[in-house]
Amino acid sequence: MANKEILFLCHRIPYPPNKGDKIRAFHLLQGLAEQYTVHLGTFIDAPEDWAQRPVLDACCAQTCYRPLTPRWARLRSLAGLLSGQPLSFPYYRDRQLQQWVNQLLRERPLHAVVVFSSTMAQYVETHGNIRRVLDCVDVDSEKWRQYAQNAAIPMRWVYAREGRRLLAAERRLAASFAATTFVSKAEAELFCSHAPECAARVHAVPNGVDSAYFDPALDHADPYAGAGSRTMVFTGAMDYRANVDAVQWFAHDVLPLIRKQQPAAQFVIVGTRPAREVLALADLPGVHVTGAVADIRPYLAHAAVAVAPLRIARGLQNKVLEALAMDRPVVLTPEAATGLVPLDAEYAALAAEPQALAEQILHRLDAGVERHVAGAARQYVLAHYGWQRQLTRFTALLEREGFECGQSIAKDARQAEASA
Repeated sequence: MANKEILFLCHRIPYPPNKGDKIRAFHLLQGLAEQYTVHLGTFIDAPEDWAQRPVLDACCAQTCYRPLTPRWARLRSLAGLLSGQPLSFPYYRDRQLQQWVNQLLRERPLHAVVVFSSTMAQYVETHGNIRRVLDCVDVDSEKWRQYAQNAAIPMRWVYAREGRRLLAAERRLAASFAATTFVSKAEAELFCSHAPECAARVHAVPNGVDSAYFDPALDHADPYAGAGSRTMVFTGAMDYRANVDAVQWFAHDVLPLIRKQQPAAQFVIVGTRPAREVLALADLPGVHVTGAVADIRPYLAHAAVAVAPLRIARGLQNKVLEALAMDRPVVLTPEAATGLVPLDAEYAALAAEPQALAEQILHRLDAGVERHVAGAARQYVLAHYGWQRQLTRFTALLEREGFECGQSIAKDARQAEASA
């Protein structure tokens, strides 16, 4: 397959793999580049990420990087209010990227197009004569619906509208693309419950974990200066709404319950671009905000427990898989466990309410500093979440025959979008 060429479109530069969507996109791209000649079109929305281009240039034949300034993109997205589109589609619209895609489709003998995120499908939506596979990752429309539930007017109306419009677009795209993938069976089933007409072409391709990188056998310096036995750690991109909500809730409602029993317990928040609300948490007793770090592994390796107190969650949580790969016990909410192969109480505890979360964490803090959980947490990851297994599943979709789009399916999807 090395002589076959594919186009890979991604809404954010897939390197470095330091947050959920970039982790999945990079490993997919890297795996595909070992089997195909890959052309990459993507946006760069952070100034520091321009320096990452050589890594991707080395594994891709042609690349097109387009700057995306979030402030201007938000203004551009308002065009969706007039056109009836989801606001996220004009947010990622770029004339030069479209011209590059069109030229590539004219001049190169492309075997297939891989679209990472539904917002990028607009660049190839009219090119139905080529095999197209869409990786939605999560049911994004459901995320916006969840946001609307807790938002105040007028954002409640904006989020609810985005949820409806995006679901209609997701249905239309899934009806016309050869295959659409989601990060877990639960996400795939959720989408199919909204779009039963697309069920035959919807597939689950879970995330993997780089187990050689997240290996507890490697030696990491202690970032907690010996206080790891009293440390709970949360890792993730700290400008992401769901993560911000999670750490705020934990710091205000759960941590005080823990510190009543263990006054020296500390909650360490590790992740890039901490929002203003996250930085403010550092004023609370026992809370530490690191901001971006060069390597999250020491923070996992030396913590007593990793926590994932998410109340808004979609798909598969990389933060949970990475902690388990490092053989750390994890305490998480049911939302954070959605989509995972069932976890064992030996290394994971689920709780939904502050008191229950606090009790589960105290139990693990009281157990003392045990560097491994008898290897069971890591074995769980090795058994279920290796990247090679997921890449094999994805590649099979690129090579599978018989992907014609039924006219009735496409028609139903267009009607659903018109009524959204």
